[in-house]
Amino acid sequence: MTTDQAPPRAGRREWAGVLALSLATLMITFDMFVLLLALPEITADLRPSTVQQLWIIDVYGFMVGGFLITMGTLGDRIGRRKLLMIGTACFAVASALCAYSTSAEMLIAARALLGVAGATLAPSTLSLIITMFPDPRQMGQAIGVWAGGFTLGAILGPVVGGLMLASFWWGSVFLVGIPVMVLLFVLLPVLVPEFKDASAGRLDLVSALLSVVAMIAFIYGLKEVARHGWDDVVPIVIGLVGIALAVVFVRRQLHQTNPFMDLKLFGNRSFSTMLGGLVLYALIGASSMFFITQFLQSVSGMSPLTAALCLLPGMAVATVAATVTPVVGQKIRPAYLISGGLVCVAVVFAWFSRLEPNSSPAVLIIGFAIMGLGEAPLLTLGTNLVVGSAPPEKAGQSSSMTQVANEAGASLGVAVMGSIGAAVYVAHLNDSAPSGVDTAALGAARENVASALTVAGDLPANVGSQLTEAAKASFTSGMTTFAVICVVVILVAAVLITALLRHVPPTGQEGHHA
Repeated sequence: MTTDQAPPRAGRREWAGVLALSLATLMITFDMFVLLLALPEITADLRPSTVQQLWIIDVYGFMVGGFLITMGTLGDRIGRRKLLMIGTACFAVASALCAYSTSAEMLIAARALLGVAGATLAPSTLSLIITMFPDPRQMGQAIGVWAGGFTLGAILGPVVGGLMLASFWWGSVFLVGIPVMVLLFVLLPVLVPEFKDASAGRLDLVSALLSVVAMIAFIYGLKEVARHGWDDVVPIVIGLVGIALAVVFVRRQLHQTNPFMDLKLFGNRSFSTMLGGLVLYALIGASSMFFITQFLQSVSGMSPLTAALCLLPGMAVATVAATVTPVVGQKIRPAYLISGGLVCVAVVFAWFSRLEPNSSPAVLIIGFAIMGLGEAPLLTLGTNLVVGSAPPEKAGQSSSMTQVANEAGASLGVAVMGSIGAAVYVAHLNDSAPSGVDTAALGAARENVASALTVAGDLPANVGSQLTEAAKASFTSGMTTFAVICVVVILVAAVLITALLRHVPPTGQEGHHA
């Protein structure tokens, strides 16, 4: 008679390796936040056009989203540690190019290179964790630490970035990443083992090109629709082209013996269900960040930095929750823990649905913190189920899919939820705008609440005050509508996750990734 051997447990070296790998995830969100802080100084120095400003912000996300699948698959073939080391070196070089850019065009190109390098970080680090921690309980805890790196970067970004900008020029915020990447480059060979799929065939360059172009086109289309609405047909066509190329990509994978992306992974219920859950997490998270920050700035009158600092308590809660949740997940079935967290988030949005223009910012600050607590099981346990459901040699692919879910969900959330909020805002403003506002001014005010406040400042005091109140009330109406939709969507998701994954036992028990 034979008995199953328990998987080997990781030691100090592996845990030190996780901390090193978390430096990469930290820098991903750190870079996003410091750019937004530095943008006014960048604009004053490089004088980019409005279109160039948008590309400076967005090109990083386009390139990350476009190259995620390719980088995840490439890591499985050439070695995940090797790809990560190449990525860290390129990230450091691109950071230096960003810091010393002398024109808007140079900064856009440097940010594009930074995005390609960034696409290697998240899937490589996560797939390495899967191979470093064969014990499911330890794997869950390691993923919690890895996920905590993202929120820690979001915490440090506004603080460190603000301090750097107070003392140095705008390029200094990009230089912070260079010593971090150099340290990671040195630590990787010492703390992290190499892994690659020895049975993988040649890299299918056609599939790689299809995945890159499809993702970039789809994400670009969604972002432009979110920014300009549905009246401009060009981004809609580009987004549809992205979807069409994605269909071609899928059909190509179905007819290959050794596909670029193994679509059989989606046949696993845990994998497909939680991948959908992660899309939902990104959709709700990105759109709620948009509404919350806009409310704090345009309705409550905070500066961008103050609004960012108000979110730090919530991010701190999310960081702690991400590291604690895997421990709790060893006792409670993931379906129940994830669904319970989603119910908490739904309660927060029910609270937000009662917001008024004069509501205290504390409502949003406290609510955002509770959201961080409620989303933690979905982010950590959901990621664990997705990557753990795939065989080790496919960990790069499964890890890249979690990040694709994040990028696509975030873009979809801002596009769809932002459009709904904008439609409610315009309808409400049309009904409540004061009669003294001329057609041109009202047209500008309909763009968004920030534009309305600018227009109001140029009007006579009495009319301007009325337009300000109407714009704030209209935005609040759009936000409360968004909150009601979120309550319904989240509760439906909680029911579906419970129904589909109730059979999955707690982390570490037999059949957890079935």
